[in-house]
Amino acid sequence: MPADLPQFELTAIRYATRNGQRRDHFIGGDPHDGPMPMDYFLWAAVSADKTYVIDCGFTAEVAARRQRTFLRDPIDGLKLIGIDADDVTDVILTHLHYDHVGNLHRFPKARFHLQEPEMHYATGHYMAYPRLAHSFEPDDVCGIVRLNFAQRVAWHFGSKELAPGISLHVVGGHSAGLQFVRVHTKRGWVVVASDVSHFYENLESRRPYTTSFHVGEMLDGFEALLAQAPTPDHVVPGHDPLVMQRYPAPRLDLEGIAVSLDVAPHAIGPRGT
Repeated sequence: MPADLPQFELTAIRYATRNGQRRDHFIGGDPHDGPMPMDYFLWAAVSADKTYVIDCGFTAEVAARRQRTFLRDPIDGLKLIGIDADDVTDVILTHLHYDHVGNLHRFPKARFHLQEPEMHYATGHYMAYPRLAHSFEPDDVCGIVRLNFAQRVAWHFGSKELAPGISLHVVGGHSAGLQFVRVHTKRGWVVVASDVSHFYENLESRRPYTTSFHVGEMLDGFEALLAQAPTPDHVVPGHDPLVMQRYPAPRLDLEGIAVSLDVAPHAIGPRGT
């Protein structure tokens, strides 16, 4: 590892939530059913001279239609940690599901980094199946098409180093072109899993979750996360409310809104006990 590898401050911003049951989050259900809510995040990686936003959330209109509890505008959430979407030049899209790509129009200067197989999936014959199409908003997919015509999409064709201290890793599974992001921080490499693992428990128990395009690739994805992380504590799942308990807020006024992922997590029991 180069000695001068940049260190990024890495922050998760919580912008929405919804109720759920354990049976909702594991293929085959769960014999010990009970409440298991889901949070929605976007992430920001900031170094001395570069900012990457990872995913961009959904809008209030989509939240209302899909019956999600909208806590704050994701773009306002970025402002709370000092990031103006008008100035962002790079947004990494882990995939094109509605909760990761709903504010494309709010980043007027950005290039959007996406795996090309994800676009093939979102515009191909699989979208004729409501079970798969449900996770996408057609307007978002059309937005990527328009951005491509404007030369503002950076297409990627596999895992790669995007820049020193930032790498992309393709796994599929949940969606055909799903990628996760590895970020170099002051505590070493941190893996932003996004939807490669919704919850810590999906990864820890190797139990896939219900929204799946390819179950085998989802299982492989769990192993890929761990292969890219120094320890399991360096993997951050994409939707687990425990993230807000395990990591500290960057400032007191951001309690319950954002947490710093570039510091070691608190030791707490399973599901917050």
